[in-house]
Amino acid sequence: MFISEVTKLSLIATFGEQAVESFSALGGMEVFVQAARAQSFAEAGRNLGLSASAVSKSISRLEERTGVRLFQRSTRSIHLTSEGEMFFERCRRIFGEIQAAEDELSAMTQHPHGRLKVGLALAAGLPLPVLAAFMAHYPEIELDLDFTDRLVDVIDEGFDVVIRGSLLRDSRLVSRPLGPYRTCLVAAPGYLKEKGIPAKPEDLLDHTCLHYRLTSGGKAYQWPLQSTAFTTGFSLPLTVICNSVDALLYMALAGRGIACMPDFAVKDAVAEGRLSIVLANDIIDASTLHIVWPSNRKMTPKVRVFVDFMLAHFSDYLVT
Repeated sequence: MFISEVTKLSLIATFGEQAVESFSALGGMEVFVQAARAQSFAEAGRNLGLSASAVSKSISRLEERTGVRLFQRSTRSIHLTSEGEMFFERCRRIFGEIQAAEDELSAMTQHPHGRLKVGLALAAGLPLPVLAAFMAHYPEIELDLDFTDRLVDVIDEGFDVVIRGSLLRDSRLVSRPLGPYRTCLVAAPGYLKEKGIPAKPEDLLDHTCLHYRLTSGGKAYQWPLQSTAFTTGFSLPLTVICNSVDALLYMALAGRGIACMPDFAVKDAVAEGRLSIVLANDIIDASTLHIVWPSNRKMTPKVRVFVDFMLAHFSDYLVT
């Protein structure tokens, strides 16, 4: 989490300008926590909007100040030392208390405002229309949007709310369904005219297949096809693989092959005739999008209005 300006100003007003030095220390701890989670100075820098060298220097200053080595460094990776592990656990608790303090300050007013950190799936623009509508209704809420297909830790990573395509089994979280979606195979009419329309899953072996790479593990997403052929050693042609749903959508629209996409990501292109769905009866995947938030925090006005707005309007942008 980032220490908000509201918290800084409130504490300075309470404790005086000597609190500035404490904020500097907290900033170094925040950089440390990000680096510990990511196990990479470069990734921690991307998350914080800093360079890798700035993160490294911040960690070095913290180690110098504490007199303890917090990371074991190599040319390829970083790992916490035993002292670093202990410090990391303490920092997590500290930032949890700071988050709780911010929530209490925010709850003192019924007027929704402030920064709202939202985790979202990489899903070809699905949330954008409903998020734009929310911004119009609540202009004083600052949205901090984090798009990833990684299964984030909602509490430890400081998210206020997360929208994801799986139901969580975590007693620390509250979850509500937003609406169903299905996976589908799509291709441009021009491509199908040239290559033919697959009549059964095995026909895909003769087609150009566009694949999505999962962030966690780096493997290609396995198309959920109902076919014995793909459970007995056959694999689809790997023509393109990338970690961008928008890129796959573009390539499918350009007639470069068949892509496996969530139905909400292609509904407009299908309705306009720019894409066609194939093998609809051979896809066995169906799921539900959920909105999730921590159960152990007081539900602040900004979280409450966001959850209520999503529950009321999110399904308008799904395929029904």
